[in-house]
Amino acid sequence: MGEKITVPLTKLIEDFKLEVVYEPNNLADILITSTDVNRPGIQLAAGYFDYFDNTRIQILGKVEHSFLENLSASERFVAFDNMLSYGIPAVIITRGLPVYEELMDAAKRRGIPVLRTQDSTSYFMAALIASLNTLLAPCVTRHGVLVEVYGEGVLLLGESGVGKSETAVELVKRGHRLVADDAVDIRRVSAKTLVGSAPEIIRHFIELRGVGIIDVKKIFGVGSVKDTEKIDLIIHLENWQQGKQYERLGLKEEYTNILGINIPSIVVPVRPGRNLAIIVEIAAMNNRQKKMGYNAAEELNERLIKQMSQFSSSDLV
Repeated sequence: MGEKITVPLTKLIEDFKLEVVYEPNNLADILITSTDVNRPGIQLAAGYFDYFDNTRIQILGKVEHSFLENLSASERFVAFDNMLSYGIPAVIITRGLPVYEELMDAAKRRGIPVLRTQDSTSYFMAALIASLNTLLAPCVTRHGVLVEVYGEGVLLLGESGVGKSETAVELVKRGHRLVADDAVDIRRVSAKTLVGSAPEIIRHFIELRGVGIIDVKKIFGVGSVKDTEKIDLIIHLENWQQGKQYERLGLKEEYTNILGINIPSIVVPVRPGRNLAIIVEIAAMNNRQKKMGYNAAEELNERLIKQMSQFSSSDLV
């Protein structure tokens, strides 16, 4: 079983520029494991903690703040202390609302961090959940190259030396964008979506045999790179094998499974004289066209069937 994915609470504090209202001694050790967050209305109002998930960050917005304002100080302390006794990772107050002293007292007693943002509750929750879905997504690293071609994320796979990096450079020269070279971190951010990125240390770099390491962002400009991209198509590059039957019509759909998601894939044989960059461009546009409901191979097949049926009908006359 794989290692559980976590994200430090301090990273969220840094990313969202959260104000640390109360910082316990173990703040640097607190890890977030859930992609969900919770607004503890019923917990604070009725003390109902059945099915309460204590791994979630708790969000206090204007509604919760207004309700708590109608309670006495002792009632507020009991409500906060009960919730914090479950060992939640953090409490975040939105809209820059004032922090109740009773919350501070309970937080100090239980060692739970209290944070604050100026953002509205709905906006902040949406942004936080989106960030957690990415940071906590199942991840795998593949040897390959990821490029954005005409808005399609194309993952180039193949053995070392087959020409993946050279193809990527040619695509960048033609106006497309590099996401990752050599190592691609792939995350499953939803049930149907894979997103690829480059490890931080090699981001925007390409290794070209005989030339060395080049910085694509420096050479071609900021418009030539992208940090992340959804993976729409996988192209397997392989050296041309004499006698092997390669797909010529494209009627049969092939898929490659990564992290439980099937991604459309094709095999492109590599031999001297083939312009791989143009082939990748055509493959990307063709894949986009298929998603829009048009399949050229099926159209040709239907025309052939229609013509053959017409010939058969004329023979019977």
